[in-house]
Amino acid sequence: MKKFITRYILPSLIIIAIAACSGEKKSSEEHDHAATPQTAASGNSKSPASQAMTNIGQTHVHIEYHAPSVRGRQIFGGLVAYNEVWVTGAHSATSINFPNDVSLNGNKVPKGKYALFTIPGESEWTVIINENYEQHLADDYDEKLDVARLKVRPEKLAETQEQLLYKVEETATGKGIISISWADVKISFEVTEL
Repeated sequence: MKKFITRYILPSLIIIAIAACSGEKKSSEEHDHAATPQTAASGNSKSPASQAMTNIGQTHVHIEYHAPSVRGRQIFGGLVAYNEVWVTGAHSATSINFPNDVSLNGNKVPKGKYALFTIPGESEWTVIINENYEQHLADDYDEKLDVARLKVRPEKLAETQEQLLYKVEETATGKGIISISWADVKISFEVTEL
């Protein structure tokens, strides 16, 4: 019996203990909110589910989106029309969550989860924060549900950003920048914790 316990039971208990410790470590790592975009594994999707997040002061800004790639296509003024509401991702509305009230380029946005849309233009973009975050593309977009509209100027990138990329970065305590880059264009706007 002692031989059975030593040979089979004890090694099993050690493996279980190691697995439990590894699980605890992973759980604490999940709360590390570094400003690192993450792409979830989603098979062979050409627009994988992705997220960007960080803490700006005590506010954990969290963005979920699908990230299409350029794949040799003309993006702005081609695949993405100028002067039309764009989901700023693929498949479904990009969502942005603020657990506390914030200001975006000076526009107050109450805490909550929203859809983030844009209207791309050659010399100016409109960033839209809209109440209806659960929608397919911009099919059900309703301007009456807009919480804020921000005017931003696009920057030309020196190198092509192949896959759509959102970044959330804290620049000072309680202040930060959200940027969106794709193809040869980057836009950004300020976030201030209220």
